[in-house]
Amino acid sequence: MHQTTIRNTVRCTGIGLHGGRKVELVLRPAPEDTGILFALRSGSGTSFLSPKPRLVVDTGLATSLGNGHDQISTVEHLLAAVRGMGIDNIRIEVQGRELPIMDGSAASFVYLLNQAGVRRQAKARKVLAITRPLSFEQDGKYIKATPHDGFLVDYTIQFAHPLIGRQNLCLEVTPDVFAADIAKARTFGFLREVEYLHANGLALGGTLDNAIVLDEFGVLNTDGLRYPDEFVRHKLLDFVGDMAVMGLPLQGRFEVFASGHAMNNAFLRFIEDNAGEYVEERTLALPASVPAPHAAPGMVPARDKSLDGLRGEPALA
Repeated sequence: MHQTTIRNTVRCTGIGLHGGRKVELVLRPAPEDTGILFALRSGSGTSFLSPKPRLVVDTGLATSLGNGHDQISTVEHLLAAVRGMGIDNIRIEVQGRELPIMDGSAASFVYLLNQAGVRRQAKARKVLAITRPLSFEQDGKYIKATPHDGFLVDYTIQFAHPLIGRQNLCLEVTPDVFAADIAKARTFGFLREVEYLHANGLALGGTLDNAIVLDEFGVLNTDGLRYPDEFVRHKLLDFVGDMAVMGLPLQGRFEVFASGHAMNNAFLRFIEDNAGEYVEERTLALPASVPAPHAAPGMVPARDKSLDGLRGEPALA
């Protein structure tokens, strides 16, 4: 019921998906009511950007945020980890125009956040709750939302590929569930698309080390899949990250079919435009008696040892 931030500053470096260049990332604690704050560092100084649906400027290969002066790309995996692990307030410092792709999942970011620890703050958590059913549809794809005390996602994908086909996954997203069942699912693409992107100077940092690549029949990665349904798990991961662009944590049950970054953002803009009709901001009630915020017993997520051997494991501050 309390807002949270991380306990300690942590940092990592990695390769950006788009430019293929080294990117530096630092995660710092933030005061109550800060939300998620990007601090974009460059030779001319530091500028700040807080995610909002209308600051999404590109959804082509990933979700990118911009304010007319500065832009940051591939934010969805880190945002998914922040929201999935239940963190309300955090400062994300980036040296570069994109976040590191790491291994193509959110696992390295969960590892990083676990090492930072989670600290409970004094103020009550604020959420944006779905108050009545709504259905958002585009070209046969849809996102349906209904009131729910939590964040439940029922996600279905369908691809005309023998290894994917139709896959469904329904999960109540909590920190434990996110770390165990969602975070390690990697982004995926098709060989013909990867070849086209590389030929046109795009996705220069994309390799078999940070994505699942499929030809017409199967997976090219020698280590195979982490889950039989890794594809739908990653789409669910992307959905968690894209919904974090709303600023406040969303509460509701979301039934999703074949959505992607563009439709996820269009859905957020729809509920933002119709906030009084479908959603309301709520401050969660605090328990009558709780330990002092600085004690924060039990708030540090359990360390997932299965993350230890993943590629792109971050160097800690």
